[in-house]
Amino acid sequence: MPGKPLTITEQARRAQLIGVTIDLIARHGYTGTSLIRIAEGAGISKAAVLYHYPSKDAVVRAAYDSVLEDLTTRVAAAVEAASGAAAVEAYIRSLTGYLTEHPTHTRMIVEAIGSAPTVDDLPNAPSRQQSVAALIAAARDAGDYRPDIDPDATAVIMNGALDAIVSQNLTAPDFDTARAAEYLIDLLRRSLR
Repeated sequence: MPGKPLTITEQARRAQLIGVTIDLIARHGYTGTSLIRIAEGAGISKAAVLYHYPSKDAVVRAAYDSVLEDLTTRVAAAVEAASGAAAVEAYIRSLTGYLTEHPTHTRMIVEAIGSAPTVDDLPNAPSRQQSVAALIAAARDAGDYRPDIDPDATAVIMNGALDAIVSQNLTAPDFDTARAAEYLIDLLRRSLR
């Protein structure tokens, strides 16, 4: 029944299914994860999974949304605690830090964006570019960056560099993402001030 509040048991089961789905997608990819595999991972039947989510894509979407909410909450808290260029740097550090600390979440995001039909987000989504451009414009307007800086172009370049850092970390787990993030920050300081 739509709108009916979930019981504590239902909330716990859904949280378990989301956790299992994140781990399975990270290990086996979207195509290698099935409802049966999710059910086995949770120690329940496929019918029990379908009680909570109507399809594989629905549970994958719920898992993706959970990961994205966790990521954006952390990044937003870091950005809101700073201003100007410090907010841009907080964005870089918190984003790369979160994704490094949560490799299964990173793989979940990448797999869902690339494969799940219910996830229509794109790495170059206008909303992502606009939010980063707004941070850069605020830093420029605060006098932290030169007045001739183009926030939109800088956001595209910065997001591309961040995507490359994350991608490198996925293929080479020993890659020092914190060092790479600091290097990117140094490049921005040198080129934007």
